[in-house]
Amino acid sequence: MLKRNTIQRALVLKTVRKLKSHPTAEEVYTEVAKEHPTISRGTVYRNLNHLASSGEIKSREIPCGANCYDHRCDDHYHAKCLRCGKVFDVDMEYIPDLGKNINDTHGFEFSGYDLVFKGVCAECKKRT
Repeated sequence: MLKRNTIQRALVLKTVRKLKSHPTAEEVYTEVAKEHPTISRGTVYRNLNHLASSGEIKSREIPCGANCYDHRCDDHYHAKCLRCGKVFDVDMEYIPDLGKNINDTHGFEFSGYDLVFKGVCAECKKRT
């Protein structure tokens, strides 16, 4: 059984890396199922969670949308298209000390942040 899980985990990881589009769990499942129709959603979802907890991929919380999975594990920013909802990497230098600029008035103990820019992607602009 362990070997089967390892093979399935490798399929899920390969798919996330191949898509490079910040796919949701459902999008990963759909892509894997094209070539492996007997795989279950639960198997894909469990393996995505395992891969994220082991640091092989990142689970990203995207405002007003489903969590997505990122093949890049380095700290970087994202942009979300307001029309199609796709998530893209932003090409800019990561600011590691940005959190130090927070004026906390609510007693939070901050552990990190995800910065998501909003706009309209090139594909959606073409359709206008």
